[in-house]
Amino acid sequence: MTGTAFDNERSTGDERSTDDERSTGDERSTGDERTDAEPAGAGSGEAAAKDTVAVVAVTFSPGSSLTGFLDSLEQATDREVEVLLADNGSSDGAPEAAARRAGVRLISTGGNVGYGRAANAGVAATSADWVVVANPDVVWEPGSLDELLAATERWPRAGSLGPLIRQPDGQVYPSARALPTLGRGIGHAVCGWWWPSNPWSAAYRRENSEPTERTADWLSGSCLLLRRQAFESVGGFDPAYFMYFEDVDLGERLAATGWLNVYVPAAAVTHTGSHATSRHASAMTSAHHHSAWLYFSRHYPGLRWLPLRLVVRLGLAVREQLSLRIGGVSAGARPHGKQRRLPEDSNRMDNADKGKAG
Repeated sequence: MTGTAFDNERSTGDERSTDDERSTGDERSTGDERTDAEPAGAGSGEAAAKDTVAVVAVTFSPGSSLTGFLDSLEQATDREVEVLLADNGSSDGAPEAAARRAGVRLISTGGNVGYGRAANAGVAATSADWVVVANPDVVWEPGSLDELLAATERWPRAGSLGPLIRQPDGQVYPSARALPTLGRGIGHAVCGWWWPSNPWSAAYRRENSEPTERTADWLSGSCLLLRRQAFESVGGFDPAYFMYFEDVDLGERLAATGWLNVYVPAAAVTHTGSHATSRHASAMTSAHHHSAWLYFSRHYPGLRWLPLRLVVRLGLAVREQLSLRIGGVSAGARPHGKQRRLPEDSNRMDNADKGKAG
C-alpha cells in the first residue's frame, strides 16, 4: 500500500519537521523550480516513444477487482505492455487465473512481504524502461497510461508521474501532496477526521489548488509511473515500510537526488477501494501508525529529539486506539474544496509549469 499522513485511503505521510525548524522539506518541491543540473542519465523525452513499458500490480487475494484492472488497462494504452502480478500469498486464485492471459506473468514473493517489497520484486522481474506500480483495484480510464507516458516528454527529469485519482463517488482524491512537516502532520492527524477543511490538512494535501499538471513532493503509490533509472538510483521502495508511507519516502528520496515527481491530471484512474485492507482493517490500521512512527523517527534521530519522539509515539498510540474504535478517525480527512471536480481545462499545464517543464 502507500502512505498519506493519517488517511487510511492508501496514500500517507507523517510529521517531518516543525514549521520553524528542520523545515527544509516543508514546501521544498512545490518543486516547479528547475535547476541547471539534471540527474545523471536523465534523457530527452524524445526517446519515450521507443521506451518499453511494464505494469506491476501488487496482489493479495484481489478478487474480481483484478479483472477490472486488466480489462481497463487494455484501453489505457496503444502500446504493448508487460504485466507482472507481484503476489503476496493470495488464496483466492485470482492472480493465477489472470496469469493465463497473454502478456501477464505471476511473480510469487513467497508470502505477505508488504507492498513496497513486493513492488520491488515486480520491478526487478522486468527490464522495462518505465514501470507502473499500482493497486489491482484501480480502473484505468481510456488512454490514461498513454497520457502519463506523453508527460515524460514534457518533463525529462521526471522520476515518477501520477494520474488524477478518482474515488468511486467521483470525487478527486488529493494524491499529489506536500511533504508532511511536524506542524502539518499533527494538525492533519488531530483535526482531519472531524474538520476536513482545517488549514493543516489543506496545506498538506494541497486541496485548494486546481488539479493542473505540476510537480509535487510525493505522489500516491496506488498508481505510479516510475522511470526505472530513477527508481533504481534510490534503491526502490524502502522495504522497512510494510504498508503506507513507502510512497512518501520514495518521493522524498527521488526529489533529494534531483528527480521530479509530476502530477498529470490529464491521465485519470478510479481507485475502487482497498481490496485487501478492508478485510484486514485492524492490522492495516496498526501498520499505518507504525509506518507513521518509522517515518517520523527517522527524521528526528538521536538523544536531542528523544523527548519529542516520546510525545509523538504516545500520540500515535492514542490515535491508533481511537482509529480502531471510531471509523471516522481511521478514514481521515475527506476530499473537499476545489479538487472535488475536475475542471475542463485541467489537462493543460498552467503557464508557470509550461515555462519550466522542458
